[in-house]
Order: sequence, then structure tokens, then C-alpha cells
Amino acid sequence: MPHIHEQIDFTVAIFVVHQGKVLVIHHRKLDRWLPLGGHIELDEDPEQAALRETREESGLEVELIGERPPTTGPGTRALIAPRFLDIHRISETHEHIGMIYFARPRSGQATLAADEHHQIRWCTSDELDALDPPMSDAVKWYCRVALREV
Repeated sequence: MPHIHEQIDFTVAIFVVHQGKVLVIHHRKLDRWLPLGGHIELDEDPEQAALRETREESGLEVELIGERPPTTGPGTRALIAPRFLDIHRISETHEHIGMIYFARPRSGQATLAADEHHQIRWCTSDELDALDPPMSDAVKWYCRVALREV
């Protein structure tokens, strides 16, 4: 998806954990190992974006992990809070505010989105160190926290 705003966009990253492994993709355009994720579209909230991106990029239906506070009045819908937030530079003039979610599969089987990714795979903590090209330390850190917590 193209950028919605020229200076900053909101994105989601989803670390799906199942049976002691985390799902990662080798991104075709960026040539990096990453979690599932992408831009939050104008007609969706972060939770909807996380579920959509996961489904589009892996074929999985997932349950997001986190707490949903009670709603206290009309016109308010409580969302599951992301586990982490970050802001990262994409270019000299553009940044992304990333909402990082942890999830577990509910149904489906992980399937490669070949137009977006070279590979999709489930990795143990140790297997993250053997990926080629090497995964960034930041992404490995999120993977390992997800593996511990989910």
C-alpha cells in the first residue's frame, strides 16, 4: 500500500506464535526477515488492520493477545492494546508509527503470499539466528519476547 501521509503513517506488526515457534516472512521488496504486517488503512482501526494483514500475508485467522478494557459509554469501542509501540524511519522524510501485536492462530494454515514474500516459516528462538539474510536484532528481540509470552 502506498503511504497515506507524506511524513508519517501508522502500521501494524504481528508476531504469531504457535507450538514454540514464531511466524516470520522474508519480505520480497525489502529483502529482510520480518513479522507479518503493513499499513493501517484509512477505513480501519489498528486491530482490524492486524487481523487483515495476517490473513492476507499468511492465510491465518488469529487471536490478538492483550487486554480489552470495558467500554464506558456510547460511541466508544475498546481495542486490544498493542504489546509495544515504536517509531521507525523509512526514508529521509518519512516515518512509521508501529503497533506491535502478539497473536496465536485460530484457524488456517500458514501459506506464502508469493507476490510479497520470498519465504514464510515458523522459527524457534535458536533458528532466528540462522536466517539468511540475517534478521535484525530489533526484530529478533520482539520474536523472542513473543515466544516467551504467548
